[in-house]
Amino acid sequence: MARMGIAPFVGAIGEAWDELRVHKLRVLLSLIGVAVAVASLTAVVAIGDLQRQYMSEQNDRWGGREATIAVSMHGTGAEPVDGDAWNEHVERVFERYDFSHSSRSAQTELLVGLPDGMTMVQARVVDPAFGAIHRVNVDQGRWFVPVDASLLAPPVVISAPLWERLGSPSIDGHPTLRIGGAWDGVYQVIGVTPKQGVWDEELRVDMLFENYRAPLDAMPDIGMQYEVWLTAAQAAEIGPVLAQDLRAGLAEGFEVNVQRTDFGAQMGGDPMAVFTLITGAIAGIVLLLGGLSLVNIQLVAMRQRIREIGVRRSFGATGGRIFLAVMLENVVATLVAGVIGIVLVVVAMQQPFIVQGLAPGISDVPPFPFSAALTGLIAAVGVGAIAGLIPALVAVRVKPIDAIRF
Repeated sequence: MARMGIAPFVGAIGEAWDELRVHKLRVLLSLIGVAVAVASLTAVVAIGDLQRQYMSEQNDRWGGREATIAVSMHGTGAEPVDGDAWNEHVERVFERYDFSHSSRSAQTELLVGLPDGMTMVQARVVDPAFGAIHRVNVDQGRWFVPVDASLLAPPVVISAPLWERLGSPSIDGHPTLRIGGAWDGVYQVIGVTPKQGVWDEELRVDMLFENYRAPLDAMPDIGMQYEVWLTAAQAAEIGPVLAQDLRAGLAEGFEVNVQRTDFGAQMGGDPMAVFTLITGAIAGIVLLLGGLSLVNIQLVAMRQRIREIGVRRSFGATGGRIFLAVMLENVVATLVAGVIGIVLVVVAMQQPFIVQGLAPGISDVPPFPFSAALTGLIAAVGVGAIAGLIPALVAVRVKPIDAIRF
């Protein structure tokens, strides 16, 4: 092909396209199969990327982003934990490291006023950075910011089921929530977190530590912990040193736990590898069947084109030119079919209802992966080349005299 030069190669592509236009009905059905197979293969790669992002976000909401380090402390003896002293100690250590994202978090219960009476609901007591560390998604309103601690009306963020129990008031109308017990007061609802699924009916309130108004002595008993969001390299370097600094100065009878809680530290490898492998294999089989169908049609058609090819040979067409023309007919045909299949997948993956159906509640939708389109194009060209090889070899064997016989 290098000896032929660019002009003959471009001419061969033009001839291949003209042949496809003449015989379009002959190859249409087989190309539909190729287009569907390429679309399936491209969709597998694109959906795999989408599912990876979805799983990453879901895991971030539970264990924190990569790499999140959690710090907790508990007593191993009879001496009670001094929560205030421990909090001051942790803050001094964190200041030395100048962490960009750190947060306290604890789980408790609060008595909340609902239309049908006071009801006990789950509560998270957090700092504003908790939202970034755990990728908290707010469906309406907003998440906490540092200045919220100074507001006259303490802010809270509530879950969608709790918001519905309150009558689904507009966030723009500054709705309030009555909390009883030791935290008796009226709190302003500034945001609503969405449901995790149709099954999610959890009534939950998120509150800032500054507004919790309770002695920190009780915090260790309700699962209080500190979290820091770092890079994976920083976590490996800082984690062991941070643990030593936090344990320094503590009296006997207390244990400090420092560990990564993000999903990346718990599970190695790609969780979508098996899905991608199985669905990719199925799409590959469909693509192979489409190619075999194209080979069969081209072989049948080749017997009908012996006169045409014989005449071209009699006018000086070389075997290489004939081989390339027949080969390119299949490559161009499958390439066009592949492009159509890829375009359909790209358009489909831009539709919000499809994205939300595949990954409900996803926050950061990844762009359509270039690797998916490239995989589809390579597959289309590859199957076209394979499907055109045998018909091209048959065409090369045609002699000028065969034009008279047929």
